[in-house]
Parts: sequence; C-alpha cells; structure tokens
Amino acid sequence: MHASSCRFAGRFAGSVFAVLTVAGSAKAQVLTHHDLPYGLPLTIAQTAVESCASKGYAESAVVVDRDGETIVAIRGDNAQPYTMENARRKAYTAMNFRIPSAEYAKRFADNNPVVRQQVTLPNIIAIPGGLPIKVGDEVIGGAGASGSPGVDEPCVRAGLDKVADQLK
Repeated sequence: MHASSCRFAGRFAGSVFAVLTVAGSAKAQVLTHHDLPYGLPLTIAQTAVESCASKGYAESAVVVDRDGETIVAIRGDNAQPYTMENARRKAYTAMNFRIPSAEYAKRFADNNPVVRQQVTLPNIIAIPGGLPIKVGDEVIGGAGASGSPGVDEPCVRAGLDKVADQLK
C-alpha cells in the first residue's frame, strides 16, 4: 500500500509540475489599442455638420468611441431633435459591426435573418449615415450623421477625410 501511495504521489507531483511548467511558459500579452483623442471626434463632427449645412441641410453628427460611448454630439442649427439620436445610433452601428451603416441597412433590406434580430438590440439602427473610424484595420470608433436625406454618409466621409492623416 505504501509503494502504491508513493507511485501515486510521484505521478501526481509530475502532473502538477507539467501543468505549472506549461502554464508558466504561456505568456499573457497586454492588449494595446488606439483611442480617439478629443480633438479628432470634434473635427469629424464639426466637419460633417458644416459639410451638410453647405448643401442646405440641417444636420446633427455624433462620434462614439470603441465602446460605443458618445464622445462628441453636435446638433446643427435648425436640425430636428430626432437627428441627435439617429446620428448616435448610426455611429454605434458602424462601430459595432465594423461596417458602414449603409451596408448594414442593405443586409436588413435583403431580409438577412440575423440582422433582423440584431436591430431589436439597443442602439442598433439600419439606416445609412454611419461610418466606422479606423486606424488600419482596427475600429476605434464610429461617426454618424442625420438630417440630410441620402447625404448623411458623404458628410461623415468629409469629416473622416479631414482627419485621415491623423488616423494612420
């Protein structure tokens, strides 16, 4: 009985050593990511609102961070109250799914069953006018605009283009 216990203890100790050795050699890497400094979202939103205003549209623009939290929200002169929420949800949708909200709206229009369920989630909307904000392939936020039928996305694009050199 004693010899059997010793063999078990030896095997157990060997197993524990093997597990600890493997666990100790696996290195956890610290995650690194980019965040939007205040100035960039402000420029994006202001440029979007100004771009649409120059075309005769009363626009609102919102920029959200990588977690979908609002960083900047601007309601342009004479923009309807609903445009603030629409712009925020477009920005959130683009950030969350990492695609333009116009592409997401197309999937919805094509009766994609998953998208049909996703639009029931808070903050998701299937309306064009939101774009993801990227550094390379990393999505670091989203920008959305509302108030100009069919022109929202080009206005957001104008804002992103203005800071493109800072998103490299």
